[in-house]
Amino acid sequence: MSDSTKNANRLINETSPYLLQHAYNPVDWYPWSKEALERAQAEGKLILLSIGYSACHWCHVMEHESFEDEEIAQKMNSQFVCVKVDREERPDLDKIYQLAHQMFNQRGGGWPLTAFLTPDEHTPVFVGTYFPKTPRMGMPGFGQLLDNIAKNYMDNREKIPEHSKAIKEAFQRLGTISEPSGDSNLEKLLDNAIFELERQYDPVYGGFGDAPKFPHSTQFDLLLRFCLRPDAENIRVRSVMRKAVHSLAAMSEGGLYDQLAGGFYRYSVDARWEIPHFEKMLYDSALLMPIYVDFGFAADREDFHDVAIDTAEWVVQEMQSPAGGYYSSLDADSEGQEGKYYAWDLDELREILTESEFRIAEIRFGLRGTPNFEGKWHLRIENSIETVAKRLGERPEGIEDAFLRVKEKLLKARAKRVKPGLDDKILTSWNGLMIKAMARTGRLLDLPDFVDSAERAVDFIRDRMWKDGRLLAAARKEKAHLNAYLDDYVFLADGVFELLQARWRDVDMCFMTDLINAMVTNFRDENSGAMYFTSHDHENLIHRSIPTHDDATPSGNGVASHFLMKVGHILSEPKYTEIARGIIGALQGGAVRMPSAYGSLVCAIEETLAPPTTVLIQGKQDCLESWLGGAIESNPLDMSVFAIPDNAVTAPGSLQGIERNGDAVALLCSEYTCSPPIESLGALLSKLPCKRLIYPV
Repeated sequence: MSDSTKNANRLINETSPYLLQHAYNPVDWYPWSKEALERAQAEGKLILLSIGYSACHWCHVMEHESFEDEEIAQKMNSQFVCVKVDREERPDLDKIYQLAHQMFNQRGGGWPLTAFLTPDEHTPVFVGTYFPKTPRMGMPGFGQLLDNIAKNYMDNREKIPEHSKAIKEAFQRLGTISEPSGDSNLEKLLDNAIFELERQYDPVYGGFGDAPKFPHSTQFDLLLRFCLRPDAENIRVRSVMRKAVHSLAAMSEGGLYDQLAGGFYRYSVDARWEIPHFEKMLYDSALLMPIYVDFGFAADREDFHDVAIDTAEWVVQEMQSPAGGYYSSLDADSEGQEGKYYAWDLDELREILTESEFRIAEIRFGLRGTPNFEGKWHLRIENSIETVAKRLGERPEGIEDAFLRVKEKLLKARAKRVKPGLDDKILTSWNGLMIKAMARTGRLLDLPDFVDSAERAVDFIRDRMWKDGRLLAAARKEKAHLNAYLDDYVFLADGVFELLQARWRDVDMCFMTDLINAMVTNFRDENSGAMYFTSHDHENLIHRSIPTHDDATPSGNGVASHFLMKVGHILSEPKYTEIARGIIGALQGGAVRMPSAYGSLVCAIEETLAPPTTVLIQGKQDCLESWLGGAIESNPLDMSVFAIPDNAVTAPGSLQGIERNGDAVALLCSEYTCSPPIESLGALLSKLPCKRLIYPV
């Protein structure tokens, strides 16, 4: 053992940046492993399970207060077997014990999650989140909590079997799939979801629900899908669109969005979208980029497209590894303070900017009165370019150019600060989300560099994280490991599906079908028809869940049903659409009760009721781009469009045997029926479904 590692605990051999952050704690940490579980069983000690992630602010606080404290560590080491888990690498464990927190406390949990588990069956006896070192804010001190739990366990060991049985029965009840009600009307699901969102809508600040406000992408998917309905009443559509646009503008102009570099923070701590929790998670930007692209078209908002483009550029520059995969997150903290990297004081701004530039920044960012974040300013857009120009008596074009110089100067100055920590592990599921976002942004906005970025990420995962027909969940440096979860397969396959629309590659088509078949083989519950979160050969845990509703990311089952429905129609594979219908049948009971919480599933159900049009184009490479571009310009949102070169060997069966006289041919397909061949671009455009014009709102 080298001098640099001789004082480290067992986490020093892990690859997770979060676990490595704790490798020099005086706590005798184990990763979740056979060794730790066997020791707990042999010694009859409770397992102290601590779950977090590297960008988590309160995880850092608890580490500094308690896990780095010698006295606290001694209590932990003597009374428990201590296990540290990265929730991003082991979402299976996190889902189980977050659910336990909800059962024990009748409210949602969070991170850090602190759970005490029985040594034999790993059932929780106590679950909480952050605890301070000493009592405050109504919370016990962590040292006091440790002593109390250890004593209570020793005094009541004879009751543990009964307790474990009750907990497992509770898990079983919570894991039961809701039966659909007899009067469920699937045609009303989307309308009911919209009514729910309208009741939650904040008419003052935008968004849905109270603070803290999260940017849930599936809510906007529902809103857009409703607005694109050809039979929706125009007045109602405009009302819904106004709410969506107001919310998206408030998010992108507020503090939730990095006004200098692009990219979204995790959530807003206030109702105004002004001050965020400063961690930047890959999945938030991945889910929001396509939303801003689509609403940019639907509402005629070029600024929404700018948000998507700036975010994609930030991802390519800062979050994509040289090998191609996308990194996971940026920390909320730098130099031990949350948000320090992003905050400004006025004296600093005056030093960086000229007098005229400072005046523009002052008005644009609303830098008047009391600073909005711990004595400094976190930047958000307070006034439009037109308002700034009017106040300064200048032309808007000149102000816009000057404001770009302001941003460039501030970004350059910020880059000299101590940066937040980068979690450079590569997660298959989150990469799948970003692959889809990059491919869609690049395709619809005609920016091929973003399609290139998506291809590099797919190639990385196929080369490094696809082994013997199975996916691995995480990779860092030269190591890829961990049995993949449902989200890994579903999000990645869905991302490749989007990439095929941007640029057809036979290798991607084969990879997508391999992913689908592996997912169906290894995750499908034959009884219910839905997919488990873990595979059939996964480690045996105390609970095996079937994902139902959407969370911070969409439900794996919701995405699977939506995606498989589309793939089944395009490939003329009824088995895929039948699997999709099986998932819908299994989960529609929950969707009927809470439709806005099942957004991804509701979108899938909508497509079973009104299957979208698919455009299949095949021809010479130099002709395909103009046909694809014409189809996208004609109707960017309502269709799937595939431009397939002549030399492709994996073209959908509908194109086989089609004769043509010109350089390209197209088919319009819905479900399993396709039109006669269309042999001119003009004829194709005349037959495409009409684009619904929603703007002005």
